Parts: sequence; structure tokens; C-alpha cells
Amino acid sequence: MRIRTFQDWKLAVFGAGLLALGGLGGFALRAGAEHHTVEVKMSQAPPPKAGFGDVVQRNLPAVVSITMTKVSKTSFEGQDLPPEFAPFFRGAPQQPRKQRGAGSGVIVSPDGYILTNSHVVNKASQIKVQLSDRREFMAKLVGEDEKTDVAVLKIDASSLPVVTFADSSKVRVGDYSLAIGNPFGVGQTVTMGIVSATARGGLGIEEYEDFIQTDAAINPGNSGGALVNANGDLIGINTAIMSPTGGNNGVGFAIPSNLARHVMNQLIEHGKVTRAFLGVTLQPLTHELAQAMKVPGNEGAVVADVSPDSPASRAGLKSGDVITAMNGKKVADWVQLKLMVGNAAPDSEARFTVVRDGREQTLSATLSELTDKKLAANRPGKSGDEEALNGVEVSDLTPRLRRQLELPAGSTGVVITGVDPSSKAAEAGLREGDVIRQVNRKPVSSVPGLQEELRQSASKDVLLQIQRDGSNLFVVVPSEG
Repeated sequence: MRIRTFQDWKLAVFGAGLLALGGLGGFALRAGAEHHTVEVKMSQAPPPKAGFGDVVQRNLPAVVSITMTKVSKTSFEGQDLPPEFAPFFRGAPQQPRKQRGAGSGVIVSPDGYILTNSHVVNKASQIKVQLSDRREFMAKLVGEDEKTDVAVLKIDASSLPVVTFADSSKVRVGDYSLAIGNPFGVGQTVTMGIVSATARGGLGIEEYEDFIQTDAAINPGNSGGALVNANGDLIGINTAIMSPTGGNNGVGFAIPSNLARHVMNQLIEHGKVTRAFLGVTLQPLTHELAQAMKVPGNEGAVVADVSPDSPASRAGLKSGDVITAMNGKKVADWVQLKLMVGNAAPDSEARFTVVRDGREQTLSATLSELTDKKLAANRPGKSGDEEALNGVEVSDLTPRLRRQLELPAGSTGVVITGVDPSSKAAEAGLREGDVIRQVNRKPVSSVPGLQEELRQSASKDVLLQIQRDGSNLFVVVPSEG
């Protein structure tokens, strides 16, 4: 039978003996049943605001779907072919092949500027944007910055809905976060989570990293989409996930809106991003290094090396300095310092608070412009904690060893020629081929000199400066005791 609903909102119900039909939820009328009506009151109030419906409805029109096409050349060169076919295909002309990709984007201006990821549109020959109302536009690539994975598109449209930017520096761990995008090409999708962490860096995903981490589901196709807060304001551009399978595991990363806006403005105004260059190689300030270098706390970045004829060398920065502030702003770690230097304007003056030999001082540097041949702050090398030199074989740095290690003719130090794999030194990270240049900030140039400095060390831990693969690196060597 059917349950009938009348216009006066009275529901016809047949009672006094109903037989249920097997598992289908229907009913059969027993002969002679009475007919009753029950009034049902329908609510006239608006639906309760128990979720983020208003926020989502306001932002969905400002998030777009992006499809791109790029043409690549294919040939049979280098492929494993049966011998009888090889003469026919090797050396054949390359054939064009179309590749397609998909992602998301965020409208940031009514006249059609769109923020997305560089990896969504990189090397695209054609970019198409679809709005939430299904209108489609061909997009022009205004510019892209692969170092932060930010790209800006432009479509020929007007009066478009836009997102409102939030100040991402005020985002807190535990804040609500909504990810809006087009995962797997299924269409606009919203997922909810919280901000799991801020200022994530050193992951090796991009050259410059300051990610907001969220557990809102981010999947392939979400790249370039919006991460908004509970007010619906943009706090980030979704860019990456950490997943062994390629699907969401609750660890997603977004470019903070402040960084994305900074890069976007430069791309729109200049078509490229200019960054400042200091000329130092940095490594993390570990607890052991902080103690050995007499730095209060664990905040700062260790200057492992200084490039010759660079702003850093001209300012007097030295290997072994610990930078704790730039222009009065505290430096939490080497990742933050790299961002601070990169975001500064070339030719600007920068003041660095430095701890050297346990004493604080201020140095000023005139930053230059970063080019492809320069690094504002290199990624740190592996900084395994060296330990007492038991199990380590060393040798003077002879001309033959200099040539083998491809070191400059005037290089000094003591070469590690062997490391016992079962020793604490091996566990700490000492390698064959490392050159020990300093012990407790004092230079060493021979094995006897190294032994003397180790004997005179009153500290339980020893601070070494070693040279590895052309770069200097500081390590702390715990004593055997």
C-alpha cells in the first residue's frame, strides 16, 4: 500500500491490524480495518545552523575546477625492442602525445585572477577553468613560482565571486579548517577537519616551506583549492599530502594565505618572484649544538658555511655563528630564517642578531638578489651527532688525499680514513672522507694537533667542524662517559 499525504498535512494511516510485508517496509490492510487520520505539524522555522552550510555556500562559487593539457614528444629511442624491430623504430621521428591533468583553483579578484598550484598547470599548453555554475573559460598563465608551488591564472570574466583572505599568521592549531576542491574530478567537494600544525617546513616538498597542516581530507584534484577557516576566510592553498598510497591519510599541507598572496602579487606585477640572497649554508640548532655553542634555548639557525664575496661575508658573519633574530624578529629555526631572507627585498638592509662564542652581537648586511646560481639558505646537510673518536681512523691531509677528495690546494684539516661500523662514531654519523677542521672552535691541521685539542678539552662533549661534500658542518661529539 502507499502512505498518502494530503495538502492539509494530514496523514492517512490504516490501523487496527496491519500486516508487515517481508522486509520491504510496506503494509497490507487486514479486512475490516478502521480508517484514521493523524495531524502532522510541519516546522516553519529555518533549518538549524548546526554546521558550516552558510560558509560553504558563500565560498563554493569562488572555487574552480582546472583541467590542463600538455603536449609531450615520444620516441622509441632508449626503449627495449626486439632485435628484429629495432632497426625500424630507433631513430624514428618523435610523435606528439597529449597528457591531461586536473586540479582546483581559487578566484581572488572579480576580474578573473585565480590562485592555484604551479604543479597543476606546469608546462601546460592549454588550461581550461570551469566555474561552479558550469561556465567554462580558457585561462592564461600569468606566472608561476615553482619554489613555493604557486601559480596565477587569468580568465576573461567580470563580477566574479571571490574569497576573502585571512591573516594566516593568526591561524592556531586546533582551529576548524574546510578544504574545498575537486578531488578525483568528481566535482566540488568540501571536507572538514582542524589545523593540525603550523609552520611545517624541512619536508623537502618545496624549496620554501611554511605549510599549514590539516586533517581535512585532501586528495588528488584538491591541489590548488581553498583551505578556509570557520568564518569562510582563506587561510591556505591546498598543495600536498603525505601518503604512501596516494590517498588521504589525514596529513595534508596548504601554502599559508600570507605567503600565497605575497607570491601572487609579485607574479601579477612583475611576472616573476624576486628574493633576497644572504649567502650562508644553514643547519638546525639541536639541543647538543645549543649547549656546545652556549646559546640559550633551542631557537635559532646555525651558520655552517659562508659563501665568499657574499652579503654574509661582507657583513662579518662567520661559520659557527648562530642567528637568533632578523630585523628584531626572533628566528625559530633554519626554515623560518630561509623564508625571512627570501621574502626580503633585494638591496635592503637586514640586521642579524648573532650568538658567537656565547656572546650576542648585531651585524648588518645589505642583501643582494637571489639568482638560479645562488641559494638564500641551503638545505642543511645530514647532521649526525659525532661522538668521541674511538673507532675512528684519521690521517693528515696530504696532497694526494686533497686530490682524491677534490679539495682546494690550500685546504687544511684531518681526514677520517675509516670508521668502525659498530662504534658510536658510526652511529653518530661520522663518515670516511670527512675532514675535521676545528675542535671546540680551534683549527686543527694535523693528527697530533687534533689529539692535543681533544686532550685539552675540559668539556664532556666536543664541538667539531667538519667538511663534507664541499660544505662545512658543525656536530657535537658526546664523550664516552
